[in-house]
Amino acid sequence: MYRKNYVLIGLLTLTPLVILAALMVGSVSLSARDVFDALLSGHATPSSQIVQDLRLPRALGAFSCGALLALAGVLMQVLLRNPLADPYVLGISGGAAVATLVAMLAGANGWLLTGSAFTGSLLSMFIVFGLAQARGNWSPTRLLLTGVVVAAGWGALVSFILAIAPTKNLRSMLFWLMGDLGFVNTVWPGISVLILGLIAALLASRRLNILLHGPLQANALGVDVGKLQLMIYVLASLMTATAVTIAGSIGFVGLIVPHLLRLLGISDHRWLLPGSALLGGCLLVIADTFARSVMAPQQLPVGVITAIIGVPLFLFMLHRSNKPL
Repeated sequence: MYRKNYVLIGLLTLTPLVILAALMVGSVSLSARDVFDALLSGHATPSSQIVQDLRLPRALGAFSCGALLALAGVLMQVLLRNPLADPYVLGISGGAAVATLVAMLAGANGWLLTGSAFTGSLLSMFIVFGLAQARGNWSPTRLLLTGVVVAAGWGALVSFILAIAPTKNLRSMLFWLMGDLGFVNTVWPGISVLILGLIAALLASRRLNILLHGPLQANALGVDVGKLQLMIYVLASLMTATAVTIAGSIGFVGLIVPHLLRLLGISDHRWLLPGSALLGGCLLVIADTFARSVMAPQQLPVGVITAIIGVPLFLFMLHRSNKPL
């Protein structure tokens, strides 16, 4: 119990510090005092424009995106009972990618790109679930197999679009596919979905703990497994769709964050869910700050940074774990 408290208190303390660092670091360095003056004063100064118009929306967008991916990762691992499940395993990001790339080819930008990504995500979600329950025998295994096949189909379409795309569009397309927070124009949709999704997941946390022991035992203890699995799928898919809409496809956050917290001794979903949201948000804010500052003024795709962090970190966790993840 004490370890769980210490971890959550540490994450709650880390979150504002990470966001403050994101507001300070960039091609133009600002002090903590400059940041607070920019946030609190009503004067239109260069510092206030940098902080309020550029860095703050991007930092909050990164935090909400990372938190959504981490929460979706926790839920997918419970739903599929697979420790390697992540938010993208069911092809949600593939549908978003195809819709967004088509919109880019058509010359869309801003809200049209955002709407295209979200529409493509929802379309993929309905296709996967519709095919998985075509004969009424819906199950996590059938859902996983359907999602993998649909994701492969989306991947083929993405390759086709990139092959026929004009050269002038390729850079922006590749940046989106690798994860790019430069498209963030408003933070409220992501934050709203994050808050509502976290509340809904916490309300089901006790049933999630029971479901980990298997559907037969969960049924024996009075859990409606079918409804719970459907709720998990819809909730995780909406979180993933929102995250993809914010920043494109960003890997490893939804995979490594739940495992890292489990290695710290947090397996109860009443603690794992909020801990994952905080750690996932902090991780993506750190990665994005590094992506836009390490080669400033040139920016790197944030998905590249999360992969560089995620691969060795996951291998380290796998090595340190005394039991299978």
